Amino acid sequence: MAKSTYSMCKPGTRCESHRERMKRAALAIACAFCLSAAPPLPVSASTAPAAADAIPQVVVTGVRAGPGLWRVQRGPAQLWILGTVAPLPKDMVWRSRQVERILGGATQVLVAKPLHVGIMRVLWLMLTQRDLLMLPRGRKLKDVLPPAFYARFAVQRARFTTSADKWERFRPIIAMAFLQEAALRSVGLSTRLDVAAEVRKLARRHEVPVEEVKLAGLRDALDVLKTLAPGTEQKCAAAALVTVESGLPQLSERAQAWATGDIARIRSLPEAAEVGACRAAVSGEGEAAELLGQMRRTWLARMEESMRRGGSTLAVVGMDLLIEPGGLLDGLRARGYRVDAP
Repeated sequence: MAKSTYSMCKPGTRCESHRERMKRAALAIACAFCLSAAPPLPVSASTAPAAADAIPQVVVTGVRAGPGLWRVQRGPAQLWILGTVAPLPKDMVWRSRQVERILGGATQVLVAKPLHVGIMRVLWLMLTQRDLLMLPRGRKLKDVLPPAFYARFAVQRARFTTSADKWERFRPIIAMAFLQEAALRSVGLSTRLDVAAEVRKLARRHEVPVEEVKLAGLRDALDVLKTLAPGTEQKCAAAALVTVESGLPQLSERAQAWATGDIARIRSLPEAAEVGACRAAVSGEGEAAELLGQMRRTWLARMEESMRRGGSTLAVVGMDLLIEPGGLLDGLRARGYRVDAP
């Protein structure tokens, strides 16, 4: 996978600085949605926090065995599912001979429709939806977070930034998204690598039609933020903070396991209690729960449609949606499909 670049302006210019700030705001919105609708990846609750420079960067280079694929069958039709994870090493290079072989005989590829947030859209958000991102009436994080929680946040902020008041005016879930992004970047991980985009390129090379599955847009993410209960936001902010404090090695391990197709290792990674609490809170709450359910139903409907058409389909789906209890794999089995693990 080629290294991605994100700068749209020449280095050192005013344009670059302004646009990068806007992009970071857009990323925070997306990350906040991920924190609420799809909680942080598993971490070990027993791992003690480590100094930032004690955690090695993870760079997966060269040609790896590649991630494993599930095969779903009923009759002559078959569906191959590539599960993806995030974050991944920012300079990761992977190649799955299995994916390329499947594309050689595939009739279609299913990928989630990307969430595109343009500069003008971000500017509009900052002007009209400021209350979704910022704390009201000039308040700061130290005014709304419990003292012990804020002290932990301040320690992690000092690890990854040089500013003593950075992100102070953002609401907790947005501030934690910014902190998590900085922590991931410090160990060479990125949430911006798009495996689906690489599969798209391979599909075009093999002249296989690509169909987009629309799951959620920016408006959906904003609706979740609008309706997120303070208690749920606090729980998901706590899940993000514990990931930053003690979960970076596990995130790196998960990325390595994905690149080598070790699904069993991905499943076996322990989960912090805070992550479970966030997931439980989100799964039982209004807009977020409905959106998660809609995402599952949409994927299952499109997968079944592809099976009815016959032929061979490759789908690129987030790993958590696949392997969670009651997730897509369980849903396909319940509908009578044969599901073979990688």
